[in-house]
Amino acid sequence: MSQHYLDLGPYQSARGTIALPGSKSISNRVLLLAALAQGSTRLKGLLDADDTRVMRTALKTLGIQIDEADGDCTVEGGAGRFPQSQADLFMGNAGTAIRPLTAALAILGGDYYLHGVSRMHERPIGDLVDGLRSVGAHLDYQAKEGYPPLRIGMGQIRTNQVIPVRGDVSSQFLTALLMALPLVAREELCIEVVGELISKPYIEITLKLMARFGVEVRHDQWQRFYIPANQGAPYQSPGTLWVEGDASSASYFLALGAIGAGPVRVTGVGRQSIQGDVAFADALNQMGANVMAGDDWIEVRGVDTTSGKLQGIELNCLAIPDAAMTLAVAALFAEGKTKLTGIASWRVKETDRIAAMAKELAKLGARVTAGDDFIEVQAPTTWQTPKEGIDTYDDHRMAMCFSLASLGPLSVRINEPECVAKTFPDYFAQFQAVVKPAV
Repeated sequence: MSQHYLDLGPYQSARGTIALPGSKSISNRVLLLAALAQGSTRLKGLLDADDTRVMRTALKTLGIQIDEADGDCTVEGGAGRFPQSQADLFMGNAGTAIRPLTAALAILGGDYYLHGVSRMHERPIGDLVDGLRSVGAHLDYQAKEGYPPLRIGMGQIRTNQVIPVRGDVSSQFLTALLMALPLVAREELCIEVVGELISKPYIEITLKLMARFGVEVRHDQWQRFYIPANQGAPYQSPGTLWVEGDASSASYFLALGAIGAGPVRVTGVGRQSIQGDVAFADALNQMGANVMAGDDWIEVRGVDTTSGKLQGIELNCLAIPDAAMTLAVAALFAEGKTKLTGIASWRVKETDRIAAMAKELAKLGARVTAGDDFIEVQAPTTWQTPKEGIDTYDDHRMAMCFSLASLGPLSVRINEPECVAKTFPDYFAQFQAVVKPAV
């Protein structure tokens, strides 16, 4: 039965340790790489949530054998191809699934139909399609130009030219091409980024994971990427691969440790992480939080400022767009203004996150200014409790971010809390296990 709302707080403190679920970004990348590799790959710590279920289901539909037991996932690779050359694939609202899978299917060719929920059909994919068409792939839009659903056919792949892709809309377009093109790299291939590349840390994740599967890609100042020539199946199974905890999900609990005095520790990510969103801890530190870290853990113990409060900052968040949302809500508890820039990509995520964040923060009494590429937040002078609750727009990160507002002086109602199933199904149970009620 669907839960239409959840009332939280008010809470006065937070203390505890959270074992993070696996990273969504890593999980969906390694599922696809394992499916394309030669050999069997055992994935440990894989995220089990809506977005990764979408990818697993799609791969099974394509004929890839996936066995799940005792929390592990074993993928029998297709050695550079998919057994099924025809399929109808429902991709939900999983951008990390539809984009790289579109590229792989288009490069290999076949008869495929990819579609998703209505919001997925509003999320742009045109720049990826343009890049694929430039090498001879055959893709047709089935509704609105530039957006899913898509029909993929048999193309005539050409690899003797530089392949352009825009970098300023979503890094997932470049990730998709990087992962797919080794399948046809009979000679060295070059991808050129047009415009500024956003979210570079996510591209770094892609390159490091491809290397684990035997494909080393070099780059020139993040503008040109060179895929090595290979013969036959380019990807080779690494045997067993551990998936890190999700650094974006860590941000909510680290902020909780700052706002609620802590200590709150997350395990599964730390100084050795390959995820860019661990830089969220540095941003919290700039705001005055007491942050400590080890190789696979990060802990926050309240705030180290004279006033005992977080301090507003101005920060370019181009490298940490998902975790930046948590900073916007943490600004409810900060002295002075917090201005986050470099967030234009928020507009093409699960919802228009700039508009949604501005509206919901204002409901709590915050003073908010927003534009195409920034949001500026000042803490409420007087906190408010909106009777209609905080709307989440079927966006998991909106729900998780605004749970932090329950550390304020008033309770907070989160509407449609089950949307967190996209990446963190038991988020609210974990959250409530570490917060302490106000007395």
